[in-house]
Amino acid sequence: MQSFDPLTARLLVAVAQLGSIGRAAERENIATSAVSRRISDLEVRLGVALFDRSVQGVRLTAAGQIYVVGCREILRTIADLHTQMVDYASGASGSLRLACTSSALSGRLPELLARYAESREGIRLEIQEMSAARALLVLDDGQADIAFVADNNDVERFETTVFEDDKVLVICSPDHVLADRLRSSRSVRFDEVAEHEVVGIHHSGALDRLLSAAAASSGRSLGKRVNVETFSSLVRMVEAGFGIGFMRSTSLHLLAGTDLVHAKLADHWAQRSLLMVRRPSSPLSRPIRDFLSLASASYLPA
Repeated sequence: MQSFDPLTARLLVAVAQLGSIGRAAERENIATSAVSRRISDLEVRLGVALFDRSVQGVRLTAAGQIYVVGCREILRTIADLHTQMVDYASGASGSLRLACTSSALSGRLPELLARYAESREGIRLEIQEMSAARALLVLDDGQADIAFVADNNDVERFETTVFEDDKVLVICSPDHVLADRLRSSRSVRFDEVAEHEVVGIHHSGALDRLLSAAAASSGRSLGKRVNVETFSSLVRMVEAGFGIGFMRSTSLHLLAGTDLVHAKLADHWAQRSLLMVRRPSSPLSRPIRDFLSLASASYLPA
């Protein structure tokens, strides 16, 4: 089957509208002989006559009428497609696909996305919450444009940018033996608090791995009476007196309305960051560029 030729189709529609090959050629700024040859070649390929020719001009045959209707539909589709691509190129349309950890969605990301969406109504946001390992896998498979993960994940093969500081905090109830120490200082060392019973979080998750490594390097093993899967559960268990807890600063808002005491860990390893991660070879569409620019411009290091 011969390929559809948009130029020949446009010329065919012009001839049908004007009833004259010469006037159509003049309007389309092409030689009359070239228009006539294109129509004749098309009729040979199709095996039907599209026009009845006479000294008064040309007139569509029954087959020609059907063909011209089809050409108009196809040309409209092409024009609409072009308009859509212009919108995508300008950033007026498109999509932004994000793979996010719960820590990312606990920080400034939701507010930033609201600002982004407010001025970009044509952009479709696809936001998925998942573990860091899953987020990087989804990114690798091309199912996400950007992943948000902690900086102690293996991101060497990716392009990374710091999204926000995500320092590790220690929290305790106001009647815990550590409460006065945490109240008296903005930061404490891990060794000062690690001997106390701990409420564990996200077993084998990024924070759990970080704390386990810190404990191992100091020759300790963390005493965990209970393990939970969410930071909101961690807060409740610490409130109930099951021990101290460790959480990231992006989740600090969960302490609102509680009387829990907190302080930052002073250790170098606890000065973490939340990263925006991309595949270096992935297309950088206008919606993605706009979001990266907004995120970078609004990042204020602590």
